Amino acid sequence: MSDAAQPTAAEVRAAAEAVKTALDRHLAAVERRSGEDDPAVYEAFNQLAAAAEVYDELLYDRYDEVTPFEIPGTEDALPPYTGPEEPNALSVLIRRDYAVAEPQRLLAQAQRIESAEGEDGPAASGTIHGALGLLFGEFEPDEIASRHKEFGLEEGDSTLWVTAAEEPADPGEWLEAPFEQVDPQSVVCRFDVSAVFDDEIGIDDDDDDDPEELAEDLHTDLDEDEDLEPLDADRR
Repeated sequence: MSDAAQPTAAEVRAAAEAVKTALDRHLAAVERRSGEDDPAVYEAFNQLAAAAEVYDELLYDRYDEVTPFEIPGTEDALPPYTGPEEPNALSVLIRRDYAVAEPQRLLAQAQRIESAEGEDGPAASGTIHGALGLLFGEFEPDEIASRHKEFGLEEGDSTLWVTAAEEPADPGEWLEAPFEQVDPQSVVCRFDVSAVFDDEIGIDDDDDDDPEELAEDLHTDLDEDEDLEPLDADRR
C-alpha cells in the first residue's frame, strides 16, 4: 500500500474514539437491558463490533499493528443482503437446543401437567418424549427458555434469524417444510449463542496449563435461547 493510500493518524485516532464511544453505549445498553433478547443490547453489540473492525483495519493500514481482541460474529458467513429495501413482511426463525439434564425432574413436571388436566387414558408423562410433548404443549417456548432448569433441561446453542419479504406468505403455504426455502440473502440479521465463543476466548496458548484446570476455566453456563429451527449457521 502506498503512503498516499494510507489512512492518516487523525483517522486512526478518530476510529479509536469511536470504539470508546461504542463501548460506553454497549455498557449502558447492558445496564438498562429489559430482558435476554433486548434489541437495544443487540444493536449496541453490532455497533461495537463494527467500530472495532474499522479501527483494527485502519490501525493495520497505518501502523502495521493489530488489536489484541476479536468480537465473535458471523456476518462474513452471510451473503450480502439483496432482499427488499422496504419489506412488508418478515419471518423469525429460531432454533434452541437443549439437553435433558435431569430426566426425573422433567417427568415430574409432566406428571403435574397431566394431573392438573385430569385426563384419562395412558399416561404420556411416563416417557421422556411424552413428557416433552406435554411440556411444550403447556408452555410457550420463551417460558421454557426462561425456566429450563426448572424443567430439567440444560441450554445448548441457539440462533435467531430475521428474514425480510415483499409480502406475507399465504396461510398454510410453508407449513409442510417451514425452514426449507430460506434465502440467506434475505436475512436482515441473526443472533447466536454458543459455548464455542466462550471456549475461544478462554483458550490459552501456554503449554504449561494443567488440562484439568483449563477444562474448569472453559466451563460455561449460558443463558439465552425454541426448539424449532432451521439451517446451519451462527451470530452474536
